[in-house]
Formats: sequence, C-alpha cells, structure tokens
Amino acid sequence: MNCVSSWEGSHRLGSSSNGSLHESGSIRDCMAAVELAIGDKAPDFKANITDGSAISLSEILSSGEGVILYFYPRDNTPGCTTQACDFRDNLSRFEGSGWKVVGVSTDSAKSHQKFIDKHELPFDLIVDEEASLHEAYGTWREKNMYGKTYMGTLRSTFAIGPDGTLAWVGYGVRTKGHVDSLIEALKVG
Repeated sequence: MNCVSSWEGSHRLGSSSNGSLHESGSIRDCMAAVELAIGDKAPDFKANITDGSAISLSEILSSGEGVILYFYPRDNTPGCTTQACDFRDNLSRFEGSGWKVVGVSTDSAKSHQKFIDKHELPFDLIVDEEASLHEAYGTWREKNMYGKTYMGTLRSTFAIGPDGTLAWVGYGVRTKGHVDSLIEALKVG
C-alpha cells in the first residue's frame, strides 16, 4: 500500500500528545510511519548492487556477520563523498570486528560504479532507484530546501547484528564524525 492510498482510506482527525488536533492518516504521517529503533528487527531485503548481482540481508547475516547499512543522498557530492571515504578508511576496523559495510542510495548502477572507481570504495553499494529500501527503513522523507518541498534521502545509518536486530540506529546523521560515533558505540577495534 502506498502513502496516498493509505491516506485516502484512513483520513481522520485525532489529537497529539500535547492535546492539539492533527490529521492522522495524512500523507505526512505515512511518510514517517517507519521509524526503527535499537532492538527492533531489521526489515529483510533483497536488492541489486552495482554489478547487477543480488544481495539479501538474510544471506549476509547467515554468514555470522553484522551489517552497517548506511543511506546517503547522492554519489559524488561533497558530503556523501566524505561519508563514504570515512567508511572506506575505517573498513578494516569494521571487518575485523565482524561488520560488513553496505551503502544505499537512489542513484543508478552506472553512477555507483563511477563513485566506487573515483574514490576506491571497497564495499557494495545498493541500487535503490525506486526508494523501496529507503521506505522500509524510514529514510525516504519529505525535505525542504529554499522553500521547495520534495522527497529525498534522510542520511541515516543502521547497525544490524548477526541476529537481525538493530544494534545502532542513526537518523539524520552528519557526514563528519558519525562513523567515529558508530565505532565507539559498537566497540569496534
């Protein structure tokens, strides 16, 4: 079910925790309906990576590894490059502690390959052009810039333990410093 059909079927007024009236079932409610937390079971997925092959969360976890799944807005932009290179530069620390790093954006496989080649990224990037994985993890959000409203990626990172539960959740993370925070929180060597 998409947000519009969900909204049309459940449009009603309700009250918020502070007592003010709001529309529940609105499109805005639908967009933020998924907000995962530490301890939640991570949504399983099967997705294509840059080379066209498919990977799934359950297959990765069956190897005994955990997954650092990070969502970023665009290949080869300054912030996203900083973030990807931070993961690249700390990859041996993650892998040595049993974590596999996987990036996700709505860019094409061709764009991902250019990004990987230009910055020597040694980890997989998922092609999520339809934003279905973004929606499952609650990272496809309404954004505002210069007075314009649009849908886009909320930069977010999830650490999924080998048992499939979320060990760390970060919505709206900053490009600088969040990898260090993640390393510290997960006690990565």
